[in-house]
Amino acid sequence: MTPPQTPPPARIPPSAETSAAVMTAAGFPKMPARALMALLASEEGALTATELGEALGASPAAVSGAVRYLQQVGFIHRVSQPGSRRDRYELPEDAWYVASMRQNPVYEKLAGISTAMASELPEGSAARSRVEDMAHFYRFLVERMPRLMDEWEAERAAASG
Repeated sequence: MTPPQTPPPARIPPSAETSAAVMTAAGFPKMPARALMALLASEEGALTATELGEALGASPAAVSGAVRYLQQVGFIHRVSQPGSRRDRYELPEDAWYVASMRQNPVYEKLAGISTAMASELPEGSAARSRVEDMAHFYRFLVERMPRLMDEWEAERAAASG
């Protein structure tokens, strides 16, 4: 007996494409932004690579690169399907934005790189001052992000009753 087939996912809604375009304009890679929006718009928050390709009208290679990127930055994770060779790509259990902000080391790396760059520039120069300001900003984000996420979780809990 053949297991029941789930219908193919619908193409992502225009609003999801618009959201992906905004993310792309802000510097997020295009295909990962579209894949993330497809996952967000899916009922279960999880799709196989084939389903993502169908939802996005994208090639397997494009989907592969997108999910690899999203896994690397902590937005999704891959889950093996028992009895199948296909994996599903899922959003984290915790809200994706909270999980990604808590686990994302980008700001700390940028602060360190900026500090190293500043040390290579002449003391008292305008360039060094700008780079030190950048390092200070990223250190500020590293320090404040956990508290900001705690505040968001409290706000979210209060809003949901």
